Amino acid sequence: MNELDYQKIGKKIRAARQAKGWSQDRLSEKCNISLSFMGHIERGTRIMSLETFVALCNELEISADYVLWDIIRPSDPILLNILNGVKTKDAATYSRYVQIIRAIAEIMSGC
Repeated sequence: MNELDYQKIGKKIRAARQAKGWSQDRLSEKCNISLSFMGHIERGTRIMSLETFVALCNELEISADYVLWDIIRPSDPILLNILNGVKTKDAATYSRYVQIIRAIAEIMSGC
């Protein structure tokens, strides 16, 4: 079994929080944990309970598979929202979305 990398987990949580424009304080309040503990989670210096992990994933709208193992499933709410938004665009806008997604995929495969 793969070993969990708590620093990577914390970085993903931090990135998702920042993408929402939230402070650590706001997220910690939503998940009913202390601000100090939130900082430890994001740095990967403390291990959170399963309940806290689930609360963070739910509030941030990110999947546990992604946070733990880098697996993105098509049923992820954020991806579904993006895909549903793209479906309503005109053909030219849709084409630009596809080009951007392909470019990002190429960049990320080189990391």
